[in-house]
Amino acid sequence: MIRIARPLLIDVALVLACSVAMFTEQALRNLPPSPAAGAMFVVTSLPVLLRRQAPSGSLVLAFVALFGLAELDVDIYSTIGFPAVLCAYTLADRYGRRAALISAPIAAGLTIAILQIYSPHVLFSWSTVQNLALVVLPLALGVAAHDHRAWREVMVERAQAAERNQEEIARRRVSDERLRIARDVHDVVAHALVTINVQAGVGAFLVRTDPDEAHLALRTIKQVSGDALGDLRATLGVIRSPQGIDTLGDLAESLRTAGLQITLDVKTEEGLPTSVDSTAYRIVQESLTNTLKHAGRTSARITVAQQEGRLLIEITDDGGTPTEQQLSVSGSGNGLRGMRERAAALGGSLEAGPGPDGGWRVTAELPLSSPLEVPAT
Repeated sequence: MIRIARPLLIDVALVLACSVAMFTEQALRNLPPSPAAGAMFVVTSLPVLLRRQAPSGSLVLAFVALFGLAELDVDIYSTIGFPAVLCAYTLADRYGRRAALISAPIAAGLTIAILQIYSPHVLFSWSTVQNLALVVLPLALGVAAHDHRAWREVMVERAQAAERNQEEIARRRVSDERLRIARDVHDVVAHALVTINVQAGVGAFLVRTDPDEAHLALRTIKQVSGDALGDLRATLGVIRSPQGIDTLGDLAESLRTAGLQITLDVKTEEGLPTSVDSTAYRIVQESLTNTLKHAGRTSARITVAQQEGRLLIEITDDGGTPTEQQLSVSGSGNGLRGMRERAAALGGSLEAGPGPDGGWRVTAELPLSSPLEVPAT
């Protein structure tokens, strides 16, 4: 209710101000206004009350009142046009440049007519220039206010669109990561079930004719199912609790038991963005997994450091042949392409290839001020 009353109170105050200005100018000329002139001062100011609801109508009424006030032969010239000035500004502010261009010549013509009929000054005089300026200036200011408001609305719309776009990017990245994890789970389960199905069929066929081969098939089933359960636990564990650089020590220790000798050199500050922290861990994890699968018992070195707003990651190993490793990392969803996609999602880059002294080398750069912080899944 206060919001509705405030503009009305402002317009009432402007009506009073215009009326008081006319009374003051008349008094300064030592000519006390007649009752009819005093009433006409107020009537001439009243169109200001309608300027918000009907800008065009209020401007027309303001000029009509001007003619009526001029007919009373009052001796005021400086303040008589104040109500029309306010109405003209509101008209241009509401409707913009086109309305101002249409109104300007009409208002200028009416102003010249009033001056020609009622003013004691000659037409081509400084007084005429001043009065015409009171026509052009409020219209120009109104157009400027209208254009500024339109520009501001465009900026707000662009900011909102950019925010919606960022939210869409975040949702898409989360969806892509969930899809990648779903593919991981599918690969693990499908491979295990196919192997188990084949070995179960072999065992059932040979259980009577060749018990040793049947026993070997059962042992294979046990091993494959155990490996599959381990892979599923690892995948689901990442979903439940995203891992970061501070858990690389645990990762290195688990791989040492599998025969991979790891040297870890991590120099980072606390408070890394969650997406960068998780992505760095997954890049190291996938690189070491490929090393273990395709290079066997070998040694690897992990270096993680911050430099000029970037996180630098390097993983090198001493074993395997470049051809075998390159084929392995480019042929699976968790290999080279997957790591590059992770880095690119944060605006970073990843390169992999043979090391200068043999073995395999993976390097990645991740910006610490990533364009969008996305929760890791």
